[in-house]
Amino acid sequence: MSMGQGRYARADGAGRLVLLPDIAARYGIKPGVRVRVDEGVNGLRVRRPVSQLAKLYVEPTNLCNLDCRTCIRNVWDEPLGLMPDAVFARVVEGLRALSPPPAVFFGGFGEPLFHPKIVEMVAQAKSLGAWVELITNGTRLTAELARELIAAGLDVLWVSIDGATPESYADVRLGAALPQVIENVIHFRDARVPAHRPTPEIGIVFVAMKRNIAELPAVLRLGQRMGASRFLVTNVLPYTDALRDEVLYDRALSDIFYLPSIWVPHLSLPKMDRNETTRESLYQVMGGSVNVSWVGANLGGANDRCPFVENGSGAIGWDGRLSPCLPLLYSHTSFLVDRPRFARRWIIGNVLERDLDDVWNTPEHLAFRERVQAFDFSPCTFCGGCDLAQANEEDCLGNSFPTCGGCLWAQGVIQCP
Repeated sequence: MSMGQGRYARADGAGRLVLLPDIAARYGIKPGVRVRVDEGVNGLRVRRPVSQLAKLYVEPTNLCNLDCRTCIRNVWDEPLGLMPDAVFARVVEGLRALSPPPAVFFGGFGEPLFHPKIVEMVAQAKSLGAWVELITNGTRLTAELARELIAAGLDVLWVSIDGATPESYADVRLGAALPQVIENVIHFRDARVPAHRPTPEIGIVFVAMKRNIAELPAVLRLGQRMGASRFLVTNVLPYTDALRDEVLYDRALSDIFYLPSIWVPHLSLPKMDRNETTRESLYQVMGGSVNVSWVGANLGGANDRCPFVENGSGAIGWDGRLSPCLPLLYSHTSFLVDRPRFARRWIIGNVLERDLDDVWNTPEHLAFRERVQAFDFSPCTFCGGCDLAQANEEDCLGNSFPTCGGCLWAQGVIQCP
């Protein structure tokens, strides 16, 4: 049965809701676990327990063969390296102890295909019964490597493509050649076993900026030609002063259109044709002073929702450091609106020193995840007016490090696969 089909829980004699065992197991709902329940207009939303590790980002390396203008590497001075065998062995050991096994995503702040044992790593993760994904810039995806990744059991290959022409692509991903990337992905596509929906799936990630947003329709067409079935668009996170002028969300952070509130008018829209007749009216509505729901889905629903906590995700760096999320894996400076904001890393522990499950379940970490799930942080992305917004050390509501009120992932502005 697909996850989209309706299934039923039942109420026991005391009126307690009893979930089907497979659903409870899939979402880490065990006896005694705390589960947050949010009440909506017509129902309840049961949130994933913060104790569940459901997806692990594994960084095989933070080395890369490109020099992209959008990269965090432009503002850091971090040790570079490849994940040692001993670290990955501890990761595998930790994953093996968890049931069901978390999904594994090979990616971080480097090029995963730079690691000489990446195929072996994918195969080991897949042998645990995990869903396995990997992101690449595509430049090192040779035909031989494509066949090996497919044989290893990879479920999804994500490819970063930020332009549809060689000129626009090279303008962002300095040092790469789009025709070669396209050829590499097509080799990967053709090496898959023919099927109605062949696997591994291919996904395209597009980093949207003023300089390339006009290319998005062409990138979607290009991706479909290469066999892509998944597409993800994210805004750019401006790590440098030069990138501040490239952002496409200056207004979106405070636009009533995206801010559901009892204090502002609310507009509910139905499905309708998107054509020359409706285009101008819909555009004016989107630029107006009302909050919008489209067929019941409020466009501000992503506000104050950490995707890493909601998805049960964590991140392991190449040297074994475990962090609650990718943004906290490395200290870095980026710009929030027009002011620099320093985010200090938060490392929970290292899998070389303690078991993965033990590190994940430290009381301090679980307490942090509960705080993020409630998201009682200062609204720094909306306000951004005080000096406390310039770092994640503390905020004006009394929260201590790490504070997440200035995180653009939690406002649906930045996305990761």
